[in-house]
Amino acid sequence: MASVSPVNQFPCKTISQIPIHNRFTTRLSILPLNSVKIPQKVSKKSPSSILEFTRSRPVFLARAADDDEWGADKEDNGVSGVAGASSVAMAEVEVKPKEVTEIDNLKKALVDSFYGTDRGLSATSETRAEIVELITQLEAKNPTAAPTEALTLLNGKWILAYTSFSGLFPLLSRGTLPLARVEEISQTIDSENLTVQNSIRFAGPFSTTSITTNAKFEVRSPKRVQIKFEEGIIGTPQITDSIVLPENVEFLGQKIDLTPVKGLLTSVQNTASSVAKTISSQPPLKFPISNSNAQSWLLTTYLDEDLRISRGDAGGVFVLIKEGSSLLTP
Repeated sequence: MASVSPVNQFPCKTISQIPIHNRFTTRLSILPLNSVKIPQKVSKKSPSSILEFTRSRPVFLARAADDDEWGADKEDNGVSGVAGASSVAMAEVEVKPKEVTEIDNLKKALVDSFYGTDRGLSATSETRAEIVELITQLEAKNPTAAPTEALTLLNGKWILAYTSFSGLFPLLSRGTLPLARVEEISQTIDSENLTVQNSIRFAGPFSTTSITTNAKFEVRSPKRVQIKFEEGIIGTPQITDSIVLPENVEFLGQKIDLTPVKGLLTSVQNTASSVAKTISSQPPLKFPISNSNAQSWLLTTYLDEDLRISRGDAGGVFVLIKEGSSLLTP
């Protein structure tokens, strides 16, 4: 039998019929025959071995050429559609306003019932009964079961809005200081140092001043603290350094023109300013509280971020609002 060259047994046409993707077959078929060099060791092997060899060279080109096409296919297969759908879903999410709860309504009703009561001094028996009922309902829904374990909520300055404690009524009625009125009663709690500061600020015709007591407190139960007063402070009066008078006043049905006395009033105003600077430079007066009765306890029956209800050892109830709360806005 005539011998046939091993290379001639595998012409270029045979290689082009290898079942490879058409794109890669085209790439191979455009190469000249002498550019596809088959080593002698491989040429003696079976046709299947040569098929594996010829396939091994372009396979890397196939992946490189197909990367972009696969990427496009992924987008076409709905990946971008899913991302777009999620974006639309996120765009449709609406921020809903805070839901008004039953506690919110009770707190608003309670604060509204304080109107015209002068912190409880002028409250009628009917108004007091309404306030007691609202307080009882709030205490039943207390969101802070153990107030003394939530000292961060107790922290800060609390403004007295209402009380049934009769011991404060003489101050509120101006019986003790006829020319002064109580401008604010507050309690400031410092949970880190376990201190309580009670303060009453008075306002007079030409000055303001305050009386403060400093105390330490100890936690005795989840709702009760024991308070021991240590010292009292009478603040330095802050005298008004300006006097503003109207152009005229009405007295017994007659209008009196004050223009002629404006020069005298200017002199009085300058004197008042000088006195104010002198008095304001003086330190406040401090005095110790050392008697055995300077102790009390306080039971907190309701507590949240802006409202506190407490009961004292004398049977009085105190409703306090956190400084800066919207409940203080009329």
